[in-house]
Amino acid sequence: MPRFALTIEFDGGPYMGLQRQAHGPSVQQSVEDAAFEVTGEKVTLHAAGRTDTGVHALAMRAHFDLSRDFDPFRMGEALNAKLKPQPIAVLDCRIVPDDWHARFSCIGRSYQYRIANRRAPLALEAGRAWRIARELDAGAMHEAAQELVGLHDFTTFRSVHCQAQSPVKTLDRLDVRREGDHVIIRAAARSFLHHQVRSMVGCLSLVGEGRWTRADLADALAAKDRCKLGLNAPPEGLYFVKATYPGEE
Repeated sequence: MPRFALTIEFDGGPYMGLQRQAHGPSVQQSVEDAAFEVTGEKVTLHAAGRTDTGVHALAMRAHFDLSRDFDPFRMGEALNAKLKPQPIAVLDCRIVPDDWHARFSCIGRSYQYRIANRRAPLALEAGRAWRIARELDAGAMHEAAQELVGLHDFTTFRSVHCQAQSPVKTLDRLDVRREGDHVIIRAAARSFLHHQVRSMVGCLSLVGEGRWTRADLADALAAKDRCKLGLNAPPEGLYFVKATYPGEE
């Protein structure tokens, strides 16, 4: 039974998230339906992350199993043909060992959040970035972000609907930098809590606007209380960037 590993790019705007939902379209359902059209088999797609409604992916890793052999290049091409015109693309398809799992074998995940820091409305990036009109101090945001790096109880930055067993996570990286009229936040960890990245970005935006200080962010973390969260950033600026596995760079 061959296992096919996919690298998938998608615009999360039209979907209720990556994971299959009973109340609306999902990326998982779209890929599974495409695989059925190609192979005649019902498959289950397993992904490295579970993105929310409106969250995008540049390179989501996922896999499914088939009962028979199929050329991986032809599989990727056929899936893309069946997925049209949906904003989902299979960037890579390959056969992996049976013990490789998109979610459980993953040892690192990284996200990027895009803030369009300008007064003018978004024409090309509508639905793909968070517009903040007030000038942001990206340097202050980066300095404050370092309060969150390391092993912490991230209860304050965790959705009340989060299903993780523990709020304790190790954040490996949280960088903020300005690129023209954009402020880019990059986060990396083995795994994240539900809404963790968006919650961290929301609070960092308050620092950038001068409404919070680095100490305020540290106090919110120490409080271990969701009620102390300053702001939860909207989903449209968030992108799943990369999943890392043993033996990969």
